[in-house]
Amino acid sequence: MANITAKDVANLRAQTGLGMMECKKALVEAEGDFEAAVKILREKGLATAEKKAGRIAAEGRVDILSKDGYTAMVEVNAETDFAAKSDAFKEFVSGVLETIIANKPATLEELLATNYCDTANTVQQTLIEQIAIIKENLSVRRFVLVEGVTSSYIHGFGSTGVIVKFDTDVADKEDFAVYAKNIALQIAAGNPPQYVNIEDVPAEAVAEEKAVLIAQMKNDPKNANKPDAILEKIVSGRLGKFYERVCLVEQAYVKEDDMTVGTYTKNTAKALGGTIKIVSFDLFEKGEGIQKKEENFADEIAKLTGNN
Repeated sequence: MANITAKDVANLRAQTGLGMMECKKALVEAEGDFEAAVKILREKGLATAEKKAGRIAAEGRVDILSKDGYTAMVEVNAETDFAAKSDAFKEFVSGVLETIIANKPATLEELLATNYCDTANTVQQTLIEQIAIIKENLSVRRFVLVEGVTSSYIHGFGSTGVIVKFDTDVADKEDFAVYAKNIALQIAAGNPPQYVNIEDVPAEAVAEEKAVLIAQMKNDPKNANKPDAILEKIVSGRLGKFYERVCLVEQAYVKEDDMTVGTYTKNTAKALGGTIKIVSFDLFEKGEGIQKKEENFADEIAKLTGNN
């Protein structure tokens, strides 16, 4: 039997992040061969990942990094908020952001196949290792990479993230940074927009909204005998409320609701002596669309006490 020292175990733990006992067992199994022990732990990590793959990971965090003219945003999910707040999880997410900016992958598949932070392992392999360390199902769900003048905002502990892109000739002015941050805050507020400008709204979305409004009017006895052409005209006049809801520049500015975001943008550009155009925005809300498991705490207590 190989002579395995505490230093050997500590070195393996430092490289893999796994527990002391797991590292010792791997070294014993590998008869003291360090590289073989690493391989054993990685294989066990893969097995652990496969076992946990079906478990819902709807917690986690959204995080953002700006560097070298690019801004990246990623959502990485975990099963619990406790795991998402761990140092290991935060470090992994930061590494994924660095990897995105350094390698500029076009798709999630490309990102997962990219080497993680100049290591020999891919992001996918590193993710599997993190599953073994954190002992929860984890998932790199989505990311976006934006080049150019941007502002960003992270709400809370990564529950919501926003990146806004601008076309402007006043980006170097301090007051622009204040304006840009306010626009990011606007998007993260209670009524997030879907588009930047009215012209960005697809014709299908406008037609669907018109159909809903016409159906509502026809259900009102006061409008029962009005011709469709008249209803169409009335509805067209009511689309303004729809645009105010879904278009960023048409929304009331959250800090001064007597003006729109479009007006705030024009006023800021004029004050700074230049031009500002909001080009696009990306909004990630943690766990959005993921079906979370509903816990029945009464049933859980009954199971624990044997009263079920």
